[in-house]
Amino acid sequence: MKKVLTIAGSDSGGGAGIQADLKAFAARGVYGMSALTAITAQNTLGVQGVHELPSEFVGQQIDSVMTDIGADAWKTGMLSNARIIRVLADRVRRYGVELLVVDPVMVAKSGDPLLQRQARETLIEELVALAYVITPNHHEAQVLTGLEIRTLADMHAAAKAIHDMGARNVVIKGGHLPATARAIDVLYDGEELIEFDAPRVDTRNTHGTGCTYASAIAAELAKGRSVREAIRIAKDYLTAALQAAVDLDIGQGHGPLQHFPDWQNHRLR
Repeated sequence: MKKVLTIAGSDSGGGAGIQADLKAFAARGVYGMSALTAITAQNTLGVQGVHELPSEFVGQQIDSVMTDIGADAWKTGMLSNARIIRVLADRVRRYGVELLVVDPVMVAKSGDPLLQRQARETLIEELVALAYVITPNHHEAQVLTGLEIRTLADMHAAAKAIHDMGARNVVIKGGHLPATARAIDVLYDGEELIEFDAPRVDTRNTHGTGCTYASAIAAELAKGRSVREAIRIAKDYLTAALQAAVDLDIGQGHGPLQHFPDWQNHRLR
């Protein structure tokens, strides 16, 4: 059994954050563990409150997991503040983590901030260079690079710019890019630009897509997949989870995905 640790915030509504991460890990057949960075009061309509955990306690959670169970890959989500980012970077180096998937969560789908503005520079300085894979959406890529992203060519440029910051593999997610008829993500591995596309799914139930995608990539990397294989499998899984969620009636806003689409299809049959 391969093992993956998520370091992220809790979503009380169950659609994103560590709840989405752990569901995705289970769906992809790996054992999931978690170190919480913050507790949010959150639902499908937005974030009503955030309680950040002490950075030293975040480190203690990581130590508890790593000194007993260990992990084949790590995935990060909401890191909230600069102190937590520094503790995380310290633990990545201490435990020699190679397969680190960084989802640079900054803003919730509702528009609520999930990373303090002053912590963004710390993220760039401390964590980006440690990432084996980093998965910003085009809004996050704009913040990281200062580039305006409107087209696929802009995504290519941003991927190269983030790679220059030290990340080994950069995946710019294009799901929110209005100019494309399909959902196209761009991978830059330092040598090639590779596009991964999938049909767009017409649904409001998209809460937790970024968390789920990055977690699925981490799970596949832990199982020994190459970066390209992991991204392709994760994107196919995410598309299936969106398709299975079309008719879910959970909450009044952006509802969650169906993290177990195979189970959903089996139940319908």
